[in-house]
This record gives sequence, C-alpha cells and structure tokens, in this order.
Amino acid sequence: MKPYEKSRRNLLGGIAGLFGASTLSTKAAAAVLTPGAAEGPYYPTPAMRTPDIDNDLVRIRGRVEEAGGEVFTLRGALTGAEGQPLTRHRIEIWQCDLDGNYMHPRDRRSVNFDRAFQGFGHDVTDNDGNYVFRTIKPTIYPGRTPHIHVKVFDGRRELLTTQFYIKGHPNNASDALFSRMSKVEANAVSMEFVQGATGFEATVNVVV
Repeated sequence: MKPYEKSRRNLLGGIAGLFGASTLSTKAAAAVLTPGAAEGPYYPTPAMRTPDIDNDLVRIRGRVEEAGGEVFTLRGALTGAEGQPLTRHRIEIWQCDLDGNYMHPRDRRSVNFDRAFQGFGHDVTDNDGNYVFRTIKPTIYPGRTPHIHVKVFDGRRELLTTQFYIKGHPNNASDALFSRMSKVEANAVSMEFVQGATGFEATVNVVV
C-alpha cells in the first residue's frame, strides 16, 4: 500500500470513528433513563392523605402554621427517552417530616407526625413537561439517607417509582439503595440546592 493511500485510509477511518462515536453518544444519552427505586413501606393510600394534596407540602389549606424544616422548591422537566416533553402527567412525592416520621399508620412513630406538613402531594406537568413542588429538605429516617419518594403516572398507568437524594450527603455511600446505583444514575436523582429568587431550589429532570 502506498504511503498516501495508507494516510487517506487512516483519515477516513478516523472520520468514520468520530461519526460513529457521535451517533453512539447520542443514542446512549437518549437511552439514559431515570433509575427506578423501591416504593418503600409508607406510600400513603388516598384514605391516609390530607384533603389538601396539592404541590405545596409546607402549608395545608385551613391551617395557619407552616411545616417545620428547611423549605425549598423542587422543580424539573419530565421527558421521554428521546427528549420529548411529557405533558399532563401526574407526579407524586411523599416523604417523612422534619423528625423522620411518615404519615402512615405502619410507621409506629406516626403519632408524632408534624400535622402542619402535608407529607404527600402531586403536580401535573405543563405543556413543556415541567413540574414544581414546595416542600422541605429531606431528613434522615432511621437506616436511610435523606430522600424523597417519587411516582410518575400517565393517566392511571404508573411509569416510574424512584427516589431523590441530596447530592454529596455523607450518608449516601452507606445507603443500600443509593450505593447500588452507578455514578450516572446517582447524579440523575440527586438534588443540589442553590439560592433562587424566592429561596433554595433544586432541579431534577426525569426521563421515562
């Protein structure tokens, strides 16, 4: 093979490799879905929930006081694997109160649950797939790192059950559910708090 032919082949091979890597990268990015997680034992049935189940878990309609804890805004976008926004989808969250109590009779400490905390709420994604909640930063529940439970529905069809975590929390590494995820998966469900116009905010985009 002549030297110029060899150089040309190497060049073409390099270009093809770049295009191949780019295509692979795009497909891989499109295929990265939000990892699922266990529902846990304290998903509140409709009968257990307060009459107020909107997206503001810090204030219950008809009560004067707000829930204890560090309030923040949780927001993000819900999209499909190819990046298309998923509109009119229901997102539910539930979590323990400031003292680690769940609003559930199977939690033996639920008698001390913060009655000013809604404990459970839902939002419906807008035309761009966006959702938003006002809640408290999750706290430690015995045996777990701080987390927020999440469900996503398309009508009555459940698309995803997962959990959100606090980025960099020292208990993450020893948590049985968090530690089994890859670094990419863990980053996808980790909340990083930043100061926004109305207080602390965290953004978690969900891909199903």
